[in-house]
Amino acid sequence: MELQKTERLGSLDVLRGFDLFCLVFFQPVLMSFINATDVSWLEPVHRQFDHVQWEGFAFWDIIMPLFMFMAGASMPFAFAKYLKNGGKTQLYKRILKRVLLLWIFGMMCQGNLLSLDTERIFFFSNTLQSIAIGYLISAILLMHFNRKGQIIITSSLLLIYWGLLSFVKTGDWGGGQFGPDNNLAEYIDRIVLGRFRDGSTLSGTGIDFGNYRYTWLLSSLNFGVTVMTGVFAGQIMKGSLSKIEKVKWLAVTGILMIVAGQLWGMQIPVIKKIWTSSMTLHSSGICFLLMALFYYLVDYKNYGKYLNWLKIYGMNSILAYMLYEIINFSSLTKSVFHGLEQFMGGYYHTWITLANVSIIFFLLWLMYRKGKFIKV
Repeated sequence: MELQKTERLGSLDVLRGFDLFCLVFFQPVLMSFINATDVSWLEPVHRQFDHVQWEGFAFWDIIMPLFMFMAGASMPFAFAKYLKNGGKTQLYKRILKRVLLLWIFGMMCQGNLLSLDTERIFFFSNTLQSIAIGYLISAILLMHFNRKGQIIITSSLLLIYWGLLSFVKTGDWGGGQFGPDNNLAEYIDRIVLGRFRDGSTLSGTGIDFGNYRYTWLLSSLNFGVTVMTGVFAGQIMKGSLSKIEKVKWLAVTGILMIVAGQLWGMQIPVIKKIWTSSMTLHSSGICFLLMALFYYLVDYKNYGKYLNWLKIYGMNSILAYMLYEIINFSSLTKSVFHGLEQFMGGYYHTWITLANVSIIFFLLWLMYRKGKFIKV
């Protein structure tokens, strides 16, 4: 890791901060509060801040695609000086280092790497690893192909994944089946990852895959597409158009992608857990619209002063994610506030959750105040 103090497009950091704020602060506190109140009129809100079980899309399902999209959106800016000066060797070193670190961090967060128990280590199971593989694919396309080539190859990845899931059949798996226990992506993950697949346990009769149904290997094709859609958004923002024209291009592209995703969803459903092509278009369209909104507010209307607090998360996004996923501050907060439980009842857990995520915010705020921005 290295400390970063380079100038960045404001809306990128603010939107990334919005994504991480939702993930590591707002949603945990909100869901804990809703569970404590247990009132029916909050149920629609609860559904929007929880993942859809299989087909469909809720607000909470945009968090992971947006994280990946933002990784791509920053690439045209981050790669510019290397590509301009012909420093591809140096850039490749940076790319490979980032991919490796993201992979290791992903295993630390969700792969149980820190458990040091070989029976609990999972190889490919985390958002950071999906960013890593999508980033690698996008970096190669950005370095070696022009805009037309990037669009053609990105579209091809989208179609290849669709074709594999729709037409390839092996035994009872695949061939246009998109259920949790009969799609091709699930079959490939079980065969290749086997025991190292998240959610799996060894039993006397073999591997038990439990109820875990996220897929990663074949889905990596569309991870690349998601990050590339971010690259295309970054290219629009880096281009020579006026700021309001950039907003229009981002917004119109987003609307068209959502429409295309919904139409495609009539044949291959919008399913985030296996990252279907229709879901990829739908989620990327939403990301484009969010990018248009934040670019308009921050870089066009100059309202950044009202939103800059989100940079506390956005400019240390990996650190924020790692703190949330790995470190549990409950021992500290419960030791301080344990006496409140008798008075707060079910809301005690909400208070502890708020205290935990506030510690993360405080640590990130200290880093922000000191100008320390850690990137991989």
